[in-house]
Amino acid sequence: MLAGCAVGPDYAGPPKLDMPAHWSARPASRRQAGTLDRWWLRLRDPLLNRLIEQAVDANPSVAKAKAVVREARATVQQTSAGLFPSVSGSASVTDNKSSAGSASTVVDTSPYTLHQASFDSSWELDLFGGTQRSIEAALRGEQSAEEDLRDSLVTLIGDVAAYYVEARGYQARIALAQRTSTSQRDTEKLTRSKYDAGSGNAVDLAKATAQAASTEANVPTYQAALAADIHRLGILLGRPPDGVAALMAKSAPVPAPRMPLPTGLPADLLMNRPDVASAERKLAQATAKIGAAEADRYPAVSLTGSVGTSALRAGDLAKYSSVSWSVGPSVTVPVFDAGKRLATVRIAEAQRDQAFATFHSTVLTAFEDVENALVSLSQDRIRATKLAEAAKNYREAARLSRSLFETGSASFIDVLDAERSLYSAEDSLIQSKVSAVKDYISLAKALGGGWSDPVDISTPIIVDTNTGPHVRETVK
Repeated sequence: MLAGCAVGPDYAGPPKLDMPAHWSARPASRRQAGTLDRWWLRLRDPLLNRLIEQAVDANPSVAKAKAVVREARATVQQTSAGLFPSVSGSASVTDNKSSAGSASTVVDTSPYTLHQASFDSSWELDLFGGTQRSIEAALRGEQSAEEDLRDSLVTLIGDVAAYYVEARGYQARIALAQRTSTSQRDTEKLTRSKYDAGSGNAVDLAKATAQAASTEANVPTYQAALAADIHRLGILLGRPPDGVAALMAKSAPVPAPRMPLPTGLPADLLMNRPDVASAERKLAQATAKIGAAEADRYPAVSLTGSVGTSALRAGDLAKYSSVSWSVGPSVTVPVFDAGKRLATVRIAEAQRDQAFATFHSTVLTAFEDVENALVSLSQDRIRATKLAEAAKNYREAARLSRSLFETGSASFIDVLDAERSLYSAEDSLIQSKVSAVKDYISLAKALGGGWSDPVDISTPIIVDTNTGPHVRETVK
């Protein structure tokens, strides 16, 4: 009966919030849980898969989140110990000598040895559930830490995929600029030939040279951006900045997903998004702390006991005449504290309200992330389709204008304009494809998709050795 007694509010589960019935950008039906796990496999890029697996194993932020989970679990164990009695033992052997004392008292001043041993125990009864509430709060904290670890993985996987896709995009833009500049240099040679033959003019030659040089000038900019993305990937994998440079040395196409992501219903975010789940667990934790603070306002009952023995000879310690003991309950009643305990309860209630506001804000942000990603993905796909059509027609226009220019049927301005327009359209098309894939990645992150395999958190980052009694080394 005493174990079931508790004070303070009982947490009744996630609070009910007004949520839309479907996404405004895409009405969706409920899908089975787990369909977002390992979503990056839909990008069909083996190297990306390897990089993500290595990042999960070695990323410092994930390692830190694992340590936080270990700390939270140890906190649960520490708090749970409050339900059990504590027992301590002591033993001593002391040499003693008494002083002569007063003149009227005869005292034996001979030295003697005193043997003592004792056991002390105490047990605070959790009459009003204060310890149980503290354990409840610690458990909710552990669950929140586990969700934070999952959130770290969601963020990490999304970042690795996004930087990888962006790097592949820069490689494609570099290759395009180099191909285009080569073609423009050919146009420059043709213009120079016409100029040398007397059928061209210096203005056309200068423009042809300038356009080729302008295109070539884009390559160093793209190379710097590519290097920055590769360096960031190295850091995300827990390596030096150039740690993946060799793996990324060979160009590859920009990954293109072929399968749509199951968006489910807005209510699914309460289960799928780890940051939302973590905020909800923090709300439950804050609610439990109110009960722990409220229990402190009630009387506390403890059972204490001690058994001791002392004798001049070690063999006499077990004699009944050498043994002393005491046992009994003690009650502590808060009489007057000038409102300190009540203020502690009010603080806990205010912190609970803050946790609710954070949970509500996190849910709204999650909705916003998904809606934005859905709209961006849809519009970027439309834009990519239009740019592909534009690039196809500009490619044909460039071919025709160059052919007509070679035969003298078109002006150099037509060739210059066609090549410039073609390069701009193809470069924009690459950027649009990259944006569409990054929107796909953002949508996966917004929906809470991430790592589904078990994560080992038992191994600490630093494994201490020689922790038993040993000679201390010089402090460095």
